[in-house]
Amino acid sequence: MAQSDTQKKIVGRVMHEFKHGELDSETGGKIRNPKQAIAIALNEAGASNRQSPAANKRRLAKTKKQQSGQTPRESGPTRAALYDEATRKGIAGRSRMGKAELQKALQATK
Repeated sequence: MAQSDTQKKIVGRVMHEFKHGELDSETGGKIRNPKQAIAIALNEAGASNRQSPAANKRRLAKTKKQQSGQTPRESGPTRAALYDEATRKGIAGRSRMGKAELQKALQATK
């Protein structure tokens, strides 16, 4: 499969991490095998021949999102922070509310 410029950059970044001993596995250990490093690089770049085209597309999108700095946690305060604020304001039923419900209840009290 021909690689796009983005995929080449991702593979280059991963191999650079491997070369400098910074590439970690998902289980927390260092990667020391060059073949394993190449497999990880191709997987992150969405260019693996071991995955379906749809899986490769999802993985490339996930890697791009991670590199851009966007994470799901950056979508506002945590549920715990919202719960603490709801406690201070005395909102009833707050212990059974989810994050979205707490946000809605707090917006209603403002």
